[in-house]
Amino acid sequence: MSKDIRVRNKMIRNILFYITVCLLVLLTVFPFLWMVSTSLKYDTQVFTNPIQWIPKPVNWNNYIRVWEEVPFLLFYRNTAVVSVFGTALQVFCCSLAAYAFSKLRFTGKNVLFGLFLATMMVPWHTIMLPQYVIMGKLKMLDKLSTLIMMQAFSAFGIFLMRQFFMGIPDELREAAKVDGAGEWIIFIQIIMPQAKAGMAALTIFTFVGQWNDYISPLIYLNSPEKYTIQLGLKMFAGAYTMEYALTMAGTLCAMIPIFVVYLFFEKQITQGIAFAGLKG
Repeated sequence: MSKDIRVRNKMIRNILFYITVCLLVLLTVFPFLWMVSTSLKYDTQVFTNPIQWIPKPVNWNNYIRVWEEVPFLLFYRNTAVVSVFGTALQVFCCSLAAYAFSKLRFTGKNVLFGLFLATMMVPWHTIMLPQYVIMGKLKMLDKLSTLIMMQAFSAFGIFLMRQFFMGIPDELREAAKVDGAGEWIIFIQIIMPQAKAGMAALTIFTFVGQWNDYISPLIYLNSPEKYTIQLGLKMFAGAYTMEYALTMAGTLCAMIPIFVVYLFFEKQITQGIAFAGLKG
C-alpha cells in the first residue's frame, strides 16, 4: 500500500512539474508570438480584443516598408561593424587578461582579480556620465569606434575565460617553455585552442549584448547616418503616433543575426556555460 502511495505521489509531482514548465515556456514564448503576429497586421488590427493571432488579411508589406522608409541597411551595417569588431576586441583582451590571472604568477594577482569581479556589482548606469565626460574630452563622441573601444574589457568575460584556462594542465605550458616557447606563443598556439568552447560562449554573449544595445548608441551617437538598428527602430515612432506593426517587423528583421549566431555556436555555448559553472 505504501508503495502505491509513493508511486502516486511521484506521479503527482511529475505532473505538477511538467505543468509548471509548460506555463513558463508559454510565458516566455508569448511575447515572441505576439511580435510575429503583430508584424503581419495593419495598425488598426494590433490591439483588437480578443487577440487575432492569425491576422486577416496578412500584411506582408510591413517587411518591405521597413527597408524602404528608413535606411535600415545602413543601420544594419553600423550595428554589424560595432558588434563584430567590439566582440573580437573583447574576446581577445579578456582572453589575455584571463591568461595572466590563471597561469602567470605576480604580486597582488588575487586582489586585482577580486577588484575586477567587484566591478560586476556596479551598475553601468552609475558610471555612464563619467564615461561620457571622458569621451567628450577625448573628442570621441559620435563615432562608432567609441562604442567598439568601450567593449574592450569585461569582468564577466575575464572570469569566464579564466575558468577555462584554469582547467588546462600547467604541464602543457611548462613543456612549451622547456622547448623555448615564449608566453605569447604559449597563449596563441597552446592555450587558446584548448578554450574554444569558452571563446564561443563569450562571443555569443558579447555579440548579443552589442547587437541589442540601445543606451550606449543613444548617448554617444548624434548623426542619423551612424545610428545602429536599435536607434533606427525608434524612427518608426512619431511625435504623437507609434507604428507598432512596422516596429515589430523591423524588430524581427533585427533578430535574424542573433538566431544565426546562436545556431552556429549552440553546442559551444552549452558546453561553455556548463564548464564555467562546474569550475566556479
